[in-house]
Amino acid sequence: MRLLALETCTEACSVALVNEGLVHARYELAPRRHAELVLPWIEALLAENGLARSDLGAIAVGRGPGAFTGVRLGISLAQGLALALERPLIGISTLAALAMRAGADEGARVLAAIDARMGEVYWCSYQIRDGEPVALGGEQVGTPQSVRIEGEGWHGVGSGFAAEKSALPRFLYEQLAAVDALALPHAADIARLAVRAHARGQALPPEQVEPAYLRNNVALTIKEQQALRAAKADSGG
Repeated sequence: MRLLALETCTEACSVALVNEGLVHARYELAPRRHAELVLPWIEALLAENGLARSDLGAIAVGRGPGAFTGVRLGISLAQGLALALERPLIGISTLAALAMRAGADEGARVLAAIDARMGEVYWCSYQIRDGEPVALGGEQVGTPQSVRIEGEGWHGVGSGFAAEKSALPRFLYEQLAAVDALALPHAADIARLAVRAHARGQALPPEQVEPAYLRNNVALTIKEQQALRAAKADSGG
């Protein structure tokens, strides 16, 4: 199968191409440069593999959650490519891609979290089954103190573990076996998950793939900012 994957939901920008079972990728920490990098990277990966866009069988994209602008950009680019090529589109959770990045063993439990700014994190808990993360609950957004997991031995992964002065690992320290706070979603993992999703018949018409923002407001009002600062002061944060 030949599949192209995009991931632009965080400060990391990446593109991956699956060609006959092998994954080829470009990745860079490039805040605010996603729009200028993605299309040239796509063309470079295709050229390096001797392929044209028409050789692709499907497009995949990290659908969020993540930065509002990055999520919107990724969805728009992927939908445009898929519509132009008349190919199906597969939306993959950025949190699920992060859980793949943890490299946890079969049966392990993974807590994936992305810094959502404004004192919050995007998060979801997973268990690795048959080599891929299976969500144990819904994707959520909230303060680090609102995150709840059961039991011990969890693998923590993602920028959410560095957010708010590393509040999440401090709050859950007895339940975490390992933490990688530097990991960010990668198109290579989007691609691997998308190949499996495609095999299960989960590819959709491009217009049916929707972004996962998780919250409607993308900026705090002045009153909300003041309330957040007051709450942090009261808690000693």
